[in-house]
Amino acid sequence: MERLEVAVAGELIHGSLFSVQDNSFEQFIINYCNEKLQQIFIELTLKEEQEEYIREDIEWTHIDYFNNAIICDLIENNTNGILAMLDEECLRPGTVTDDTFLEKLNQVCATHQHFESRMSRCSRFLNDTTLPHSCFRIQHYAGKVLYQVEGFVDKNNDLLYRDLSQAMWKAGHTLIKSLFPEGNPAKINLKRPPTAGSQFKASVATLMRNLQTKNPNYIRCIKPNDKKAAHIFSEALVCHQIRYLGLLENVRVRRAGYAFRQAYEPCLERYKMLCKQTWPHWRGPARAGVEVLFNELEIPVEEYSFGRSKIFIRNPRTLFKLEDLRKQRLEDLATLIQKIYRGWKCRTHFLLMRRSQIVVAAWFRRFAQRKRYQQTKRSALVIQSYIRGWKARKLLRELKHQKRCEEAATTIAAYWHGTQARRELSRLKEEARNKHAIAVIWAFWLGSKARRELKRLKEEARRKHAVAVIWAYWLGLKVRREYRKFFRANAGKKIYEFTIQRIVQKYFLEMKSKMPSLSPIDKNWPPRPYLFLDSTHKELKRIFHLWRCKKYRDQFTDQQKLIYEEKLEASELFKDKKALYPSSVGQPFQGAYLEINKNPKYKKLKDAIEEKIIIAEVVNKINRANGKSTSRIFLLTNNNLLLADQKSGQIKSEVPLVDVTKVSMSSQNDGFFAIHLKEGSEAASKGDFLFSSDHLIEMATKLYRTTLSQTRQKLNIEISDEFLVQFRQDKVCVKFIQGTQKNGSVPTCKRKNNRLLEVAVP
Repeated sequence: MERLEVAVAGELIHGSLFSVQDNSFEQFIINYCNEKLQQIFIELTLKEEQEEYIREDIEWTHIDYFNNAIICDLIENNTNGILAMLDEECLRPGTVTDDTFLEKLNQVCATHQHFESRMSRCSRFLNDTTLPHSCFRIQHYAGKVLYQVEGFVDKNNDLLYRDLSQAMWKAGHTLIKSLFPEGNPAKINLKRPPTAGSQFKASVATLMRNLQTKNPNYIRCIKPNDKKAAHIFSEALVCHQIRYLGLLENVRVRRAGYAFRQAYEPCLERYKMLCKQTWPHWRGPARAGVEVLFNELEIPVEEYSFGRSKIFIRNPRTLFKLEDLRKQRLEDLATLIQKIYRGWKCRTHFLLMRRSQIVVAAWFRRFAQRKRYQQTKRSALVIQSYIRGWKARKLLRELKHQKRCEEAATTIAAYWHGTQARRELSRLKEEARNKHAIAVIWAFWLGSKARRELKRLKEEARRKHAVAVIWAYWLGLKVRREYRKFFRANAGKKIYEFTIQRIVQKYFLEMKSKMPSLSPIDKNWPPRPYLFLDSTHKELKRIFHLWRCKKYRDQFTDQQKLIYEEKLEASELFKDKKALYPSSVGQPFQGAYLEINKNPKYKKLKDAIEEKIIIAEVVNKINRANGKSTSRIFLLTNNNLLLADQKSGQIKSEVPLVDVTKVSMSSQNDGFFAIHLKEGSEAASKGDFLFSSDHLIEMATKLYRTTLSQTRQKLNIEISDEFLVQFRQDKVCVKFIQGTQKNGSVPTCKRKNNRLLEVAVP
């Protein structure tokens, strides 16, 4: 077996024919592909190159070569070709066998010089024992190949059923789907599918068209021996391959031709720096510029030729010389550019330093003058301060002297008045001392009299108490003597009842002094003193709490009672269910956050609504298509739920409360909630609403209470991290996930696909 043919990345690796002991349909179509590759090799190397020399008016002697187009025509001719007759035989009605196909080949191709068959009309093969009766032989460009006709018709009819192609086309894998394009329902063709030969012929034609649009490089593979062993070189085998691959003709064309060719414009653009006349710009035609360039470089005339549009260089050494000169010239130009750049850089640096020196000198002179001025100013200020100080001290001495004279007169007068006052004070003190002595003596007398009276009263009271004690003991003795017979029978019960009574009395008296405050949130309560009072203690705590709660409620107005009823309703709906609820407990439910009645911007909106507005709040309405939010005014009245534009105040949607079926929200700390509408209602034409609000607990509570008061039915409030909403005709799943946000703690909403809407909660 010998063959190889592969086209990779612009290089065509082309080997020998494919031949085994029993060649059948597979070897036939492979060798057909080899013939086509040999043909395009001939056209792109031998024929194309010689035609290019003639087209460019280059002096050229034609070199003959073998063209295998006649062999390709024998195989692929649409009328008399082997593949065409094989397809015709496969499509013919009646009994079709390989023998009938061979018989048809013998009739049509008997006179062809490259077709051989023992049963053909050509008598020269009748006695050829190397050619069996059920075979035919084709003389390819590389030699003769014998083909067994058995199996040609069946292998050509090896079709894939249409339902299998459609099943493979529906596969999810992209590669499998691309391998069966005929399974596409949009391309269903009721005609008979093409045969294997026709498909291979179309594939070869596509390959040839692809190679014609490229500029391929060829790699010829020469097999050194038939043993597939190293270090063995069969000269006869190699010479045979060189002859039938057309390498001799190719070498002759290459040796007689030119090694390099290039259009004038790119050639001049690449090498114009080698000549002063063409550098940096050439104003004339490109060919004239190339002629001037080659004359300047003194390249021998026999080394190149000028065509109509290209320059042809015969020897590669000439091209290498041009490249070396260009490389050296580029280095010189780079050095020149560096020199000019360094000069410009140094000059720029010098001018910058010069400007900087001027600026520094100006700033220094300014600084020196300012410093000299400030020093002069400070000196003048010092002199002025000294003069002002001398004048002030002089004036101060004069004022002090004048004041001292005035103070002397005042001091003398003060001493005189002081002497008079002290004399009067001494007289008054003497009088007061005499009066105090009289008062002290009188007080001592009264005290002595009172102590004697007190002593007498105490003695009298002591006697009365002694009489009372003796009388009590006497009465007790009489009672004990009279009730001694009953004492032993009822003593325990009476002592127990008396003790319990005293303990209960003591318990209530202590509770009176230990009562907690009247605040309902105060959870303090005195500890239980005795175990048998446990139930009484708890019941008393409960009664006291109910009493102080009633006292606290009696202080509320009707409006406050309504607010606390809403808070209680919110507690029953959301406590321990919604993570946002604890933060809403301390916030009062205001309802009218926009103050529509006072804001003139919403006058039109106010006139359009005749009912009482229960809540007016700006919410973010989530877009059903992409998950983005839009600001809307959320209005709740006694009978309707309205949405209005925030800027213009125009009403966008109006939903009766009877059409609201459910409110859904997550259990996390976010403000998203969905309002589900009754299916089939006018308001549900576009689907349910999805909102985001900072007052979710208040809005849901007021909506629940309003719906209950109007419809007498409780509104269903669903709390779940996944729930379904109806967007037009589709049901979309709203899913809440934990995620890190770029914009802080604000939840974000994103539409993943037609069935999923994700809300990322921090």
